Amino acid sequence: MPEISFTPGDFPVFNMAQAPKKSYCEAVWEMESGNVHIHYHDHEYGFPIGNDNELFARLVLEINQAGLSWLTILKKKANFYRAFDGFEIDKVARYTDKKVARLLQDEGIIRNRLKINAAIENAKRIQQLQMEFGSFQQWLHAHHPQTKEEWVKLFKKTFLFTGGEIVHSFLMSIGYLPGAHIETCPVYKKILKTKPAWLDK
Repeated sequence: MPEISFTPGDFPVFNMAQAPKKSYCEAVWEMESGNVHIHYHDHEYGFPIGNDNELFARLVLEINQAGLSWLTILKKKANFYRAFDGFEIDKVARYTDKKVARLLQDEGIIRNRLKINAAIENAKRIQQLQMEFGSFQQWLHAHHPQTKEEWVKLFKKTFLFTGGEIVHSFLMSIGYLPGAHIETCPVYKKILKTKPAWLDK
């Protein structure tokens, strides 16, 4: 099967009037065994994340997807974790120009200076949120629920490189906005058991 070049957020299944003929779930069901989309769909996409470093990792990956396919990011995911010290917020916040130079030479990741600088600055901003709210997750909880448009305004005010589609995909992927899975998808029921934030309207 040819590679699919979409990001999960390209399938706004919560608004079926605007959705394409095939949802992300349906597209994944037709993929060959071993496709990296399958593991992401079955075990990560739409599930709540309670760890700040993992939330930060997902945000950085979504930012790096901008202009590229999600397939590219999934294939490079392990490289990103290695290059960015497991996305430990405190470590990334201390990155120097020397570290940035090394990242720009790392063929295993997306070598984009703006995206790398955004990761470092966003790590620093998350540190500030942790001081004020206790954690990145608590900051998210403190502003929930909101519409997609309200979330986008908040993220643009708080972080770098967080346009509408990035924010939408990020929040849907961590359970703060609905639509990650169609209701007929077996994973949908698994996610309901985790009580994602979007259930609390």
